[in-house]
Amino acid sequence: MEIHFQYYLHLIYDRLIFFYSVLIMLSYLTLLVLSIFEIKKYLKRNSYIDHKLLLSSPYAPGISVIAPAYNEAATIDYNVHSLLSLDYPCFEVIIINDGSTDDTLEILIDKYQLKPTAFAYYEQIITQPVKQLFKSSNPVYSRLLVIDKENGGSKADASNAGINAALYPIFLCTDVDCILRRDTLLKMVKPFIEEKVKVIAAGAVIRIVNSCEVESGVLTKVKIPAKFLPLFQELEYVRAFLVGRMAWSKVNALLLVSGGLGMFDKKTVIAAGGYDHASFGEDMELVTRMRGYMERQKTPYAVRYIPESLCWTEVPDNIRVFGSQRTRWTKGLAQNLWIHKKMIFNPRYGRFGMIALPYWLLFEWFAPIIEFTGILYYIYLILTHSINWDFAIILLAFVYTFSVMITVTAVLWDEITQKQYTSKTEVMKLCTAAFFEPFLYHPLALFFSLRGNYFFFTGKKLHWGNMIRTGFAGSKNLIKATVSKVKIRRKKQHEKR
Repeated sequence: MEIHFQYYLHLIYDRLIFFYSVLIMLSYLTLLVLSIFEIKKYLKRNSYIDHKLLLSSPYAPGISVIAPAYNEAATIDYNVHSLLSLDYPCFEVIIINDGSTDDTLEILIDKYQLKPTAFAYYEQIITQPVKQLFKSSNPVYSRLLVIDKENGGSKADASNAGINAALYPIFLCTDVDCILRRDTLLKMVKPFIEEKVKVIAAGAVIRIVNSCEVESGVLTKVKIPAKFLPLFQELEYVRAFLVGRMAWSKVNALLLVSGGLGMFDKKTVIAAGGYDHASFGEDMELVTRMRGYMERQKTPYAVRYIPESLCWTEVPDNIRVFGSQRTRWTKGLAQNLWIHKKMIFNPRYGRFGMIALPYWLLFEWFAPIIEFTGILYYIYLILTHSINWDFAIILLAFVYTFSVMITVTAVLWDEITQKQYTSKTEVMKLCTAAFFEPFLYHPLALFFSLRGNYFFFTGKKLHWGNMIRTGFAGSKNLIKATVSKVKIRRKKQHEKR
């Protein structure tokens, strides 16, 4: 019996897992090649285009910028300032205060001279109750609308409230802690204008703002993150955004438009039902549902991705928050694939159902599980003295070299096309980190991916959690001054009573 068990175990891991590993490596190479061609095509097409012509065009479509906020007192002031400073002829900024328990709303009221308004709010997507809407008494801030609502327990519920209030046919959904480049709207609206088919969503590259210098909501200097976790997340972001998502955009099978920066066709989003507030991966789930809706309508459409760094966001720099985030991401992926399982390998949904969803099922959701069982198999071989050390070392060296090659290629390609960093030393630091990522960072990512699957399969409740904002370099004095001003105003009001 034991001999048969060992035989079948060796059969699975020596053959099936070998072919699985070959397939996943070939898929990474394919995505890398597709990405390079797509980025080159984008750069060539846009080298002779003056995006600023849109600024004076009376035909530029209006855009609603939607940014939910929950306990964002540390950054809310200069983040709203950043959103209001975007270069575009026709846009509005909608901030949704999602039941904050800190001074978020008070800072907004004080800074932007907000007053309650009788705004026509039409609830096309059901959300938690909206308590009050505010507009500024200062014409300088006429683009700003603030919604104060009861906490919905997730960003999705707050985003849906913003969609309900949006005036324009296209909306940009972002996080209030994000710093957007001033030409973000100009860059991201282009696919909606230029494509021959209807564009239902578009995304762009997101980078990490930790250690960068920001003044009054404007990014002044890009730096490589100084701390351990943000540094390796920077590597991960560059690889995912510039390699993976650009390739999927090339074949019009993109599954994920990041919640930190995504532009959407409002009519299609509402028809699809808006964000799912019960989902742990609401951004992925929305795009999946929108694509499913368009396929069933048999309407030609596209989801596009822009290979430019238009958004900078603060990422977790401690293990607790990082773990909570990655656990939620994995559970969200599993949840999304399970909910929409009827689309997988279904020719009715075209290349999205036949290529994109199977890829995410086999090489994103199952990959951590298969990797973990492979580690257990190696341990079993060592304990039973059955391992071929020469073959094992060669195989591990090959896998390690391949992973480093993919990452370093992504970093260097990013530097060639975007030149984000101020010195070559910064780029070399990032490339050097790629050699340590498999040993230092990847085990952490693997552990929390397994944890996310555990939460999914067991049905154990997972809380959303909240990342404490530390603020950005160069802006901390501004934060302290704003919070102090609000506290002084509160004290005076209390004394009057």
